[in-house]
Amino acid sequence: MGILNATPDSFYNKGRESDANGLLKSAEKMLKDGAAIIDIGGASTKPGQDLVNTDEELQRVIPVITAIHNHFPDAWLSIDTYNSRVAKEAIHSGAAIVNDVSGGGFDSDMLHTVAGLQVPYIAMHMQGTPKDMQLNPVYDDVVTEVYQYLEKLCLECEEAGITQVIIDPGFGFGKTVAHNFALLRALHAFNTLGKPILAGLSRKSMICKALKVNPEHALNGTTALNMVALQQGANILRVHDVKEAVEVVKLYRELVR
Repeated sequence: MGILNATPDSFYNKGRESDANGLLKSAEKMLKDGAAIIDIGGASTKPGQDLVNTDEELQRVIPVITAIHNHFPDAWLSIDTYNSRVAKEAIHSGAAIVNDVSGGGFDSDMLHTVAGLQVPYIAMHMQGTPKDMQLNPVYDDVVTEVYQYLEKLCLECEEAGITQVIIDPGFGFGKTVAHNFALLRALHAFNTLGKPILAGLSRKSMICKALKVNPEHALNGTTALNMVALQQGANILRVHDVKEAVEVVKLYRELVR
């Protein structure tokens, strides 16, 4: 899954090529590099970020989704949003998956909206909100608590009528470096929920802090942890750098064949 940020303030690309033409070119490159899904977001969820106005989010993502869908009608597009109205309009514009970092927690209509749209739903764990999630995240047992949260959320999705759920433990969303590595070590345990697992490790602070680098220099660390994630049972890698992630997948397949 290639990350396409239609925002002026994402933690990595910082708005570079965030206009529709630039994003269309980025999507084309990702697809040529082997991306199976393009994840389009118009609301940055980096630590300290306020929630984005719905109309502004729509203005950012709908033209991009429409352009990519028109140029690459067979491409799988997902909308990265915590807003049910954005999810609905994005699906009607050509997206086919809803990726919600809040697990329905920021919009009480989200789960029923996704059920009505009859599309796959990526359900993620976050402690707090982007504004406060990294101030002082605390768990008694991070693996158990995230597992139980996702288990409950999967049941809520089923009750709402969502038939295809992908789970995401939410690396970097309300977790310390130690929490993140504990989740990665135990990622295989989440297979017992019976859902595909998405791992979003790309250029995140758990890599940057451990290696003492900034996001621009975190590709090597990302590649290393992506292999670990696959070995621990991840089914989808959400990444900024598609070519390198596809190579990891190819090498993993050789390893386990």
